[in-house]
Amino acid sequence: MKKLVLSVGLAIALLGPLAPAASAWGTFGHRVITQVAVYELPAGMQAFYYRHLPQLVRQSTTPDERRAQDPQEASRHFIHMDHYGEQNPFAKVPREYEPAQEKFSSDTLRKYGTLPWTVIETKNKLASAFSTRDTLGIIQYSAELAHYVEDAFAPLHTTLNYDGQLSNQTGIQALWENQVPERFLTTYKLDGEPAKVLRNPLEEIWLVVQNSYGFLTATFDLETQASKGFTPQTKYSYAHRYGRTQRRYSDAFADAYNKLVGGQVDYRMRQAAPLVASFWLTAWQEGGHPDLGALMDPHKLTQGEKDSLDGQLKAFKANTLPKDQLLLAQQKERKADDPDDVKAADPN
Repeated sequence: MKKLVLSVGLAIALLGPLAPAASAWGTFGHRVITQVAVYELPAGMQAFYYRHLPQLVRQSTTPDERRAQDPQEASRHFIHMDHYGEQNPFAKVPREYEPAQEKFSSDTLRKYGTLPWTVIETKNKLASAFSTRDTLGIIQYSAELAHYVEDAFAPLHTTLNYDGQLSNQTGIQALWENQVPERFLTTYKLDGEPAKVLRNPLEEIWLVVQNSYGFLTATFDLETQASKGFTPQTKYSYAHRYGRTQRRYSDAFADAYNKLVGGQVDYRMRQAAPLVASFWLTAWQEGGHPDLGALMDPHKLTQGEKDSLDGQLKAFKANTLPKDQLLLAQQKERKADDPDDVKAADPN
């Protein structure tokens, strides 16, 4: 991994405690990946998920929105593996939560992130919702599970240097996870593999985290490489967002960085959607594989819904979803249905 300009200990001493990582992928990326995951589900689940697609996509960003109210939320989105040593930290951290807690303490795990275990905890909540035929719970926990799984595919959610703040690259997280995919999504390949039941969900998510950690060197080094063609005046721009002025990388720099790193971003997005769908499928199996049609009212997709889904599946397979403007993240957001307004059949 790229050598940090400041040692971690010195950085904490000079800068104070490190803030938690920002939102992986941003609203746009999370919603794109979550929608694409629906197209990778088996038909027996796909109709239910498609019926509730607007709610599912909208709620996929709820965990980020919850941070302001829940002080425990931030640590669920990352795991800073380099805290445990830059040399093979994955050999030092037990995969299961209880042994890791015994070795490092719950406070340490919470401080440096609990992402893999949060994924499993949320998967278990979804399985319970399937078991009790809880339509609202299925939608909620499917969306939240998607979010956490997607976070694991973002390399910068695995390091203390999560925003380049320790290597004079502040803002790199928004560049990699927001600017690049938003600007170049139409060039990405979003078609992926169909969902499969996971034999060992915990091992699967740890493998994703380990792979993300392996992308860190390129993530940082390619920013340095792209910077050689820019001055500070051309490298950065200023935008007024969320009521304050923020410095960010310029669009010209994002274009240059994309030429070097874009394939990596595309690759992680394309891998994320099938695993999200696989976690949904696994939770459904663990929850007794209920008939989801029985939870729909009407119990089957209408002809209009079928035609719409068929068109989107064709675009998905042809890799034209972004070009055809079929992704909800590309469309002006409409008011999502209130959770209490979701129409569900009586499961009894």
